[in-house]
Amino acid sequence: IVNEPTTLRRHAEARFAGKYRKWAKASFFVSKLPGDVAAEKRKVAQAQQTIDAHVTEHKISECVIPYSHQLFRKAAIEWLIATDQPIQALEHPKFKDMVDVASRATQGVKIPGRKATRAEIMRMFKNHLTRLKKKLNVSTLVNNI
Repeated sequence: IVNEPTTLRRHAEARFAGKYRKWAKASFFVSKLPGDVAAEKRKVAQAQQTIDAHVTEHKISECVIPYSHQLFRKAAIEWLIATDQPIQALEHPKFKDMVDVASRATQGVKIPGRKATRAEIMRMFKNHLTRLKKKLNVSTLVNNI
């Protein structure tokens, strides 16, 4: 008695492959011997045609939806809800600046990813510190400490 069917199949293939295949053919049974299964998979893989030669890649241009006040209002409210922003965020001057800049785009807006945003924040912070240091003129005091 064998616990695993694969072990039994390997044993049958090693000892009784000829008899098993003869019985399987006479009984209209598909052979489950490991070698026969692998051979069938190879045969199917070779017979299967790929569509790679027939497929060409086309870049899909982004569809720019024409602006409307109703569409903007809907998008702004959905943004508030999805990002859990306070309603006052729409009244913030920087939000209005961002919308004004984006409204000048002629082919949509490319929103930076997390890494690019982080790098830009770090660059802006360093520039801010440099300007602040010059403004306060404490560079000599910091270097002496």
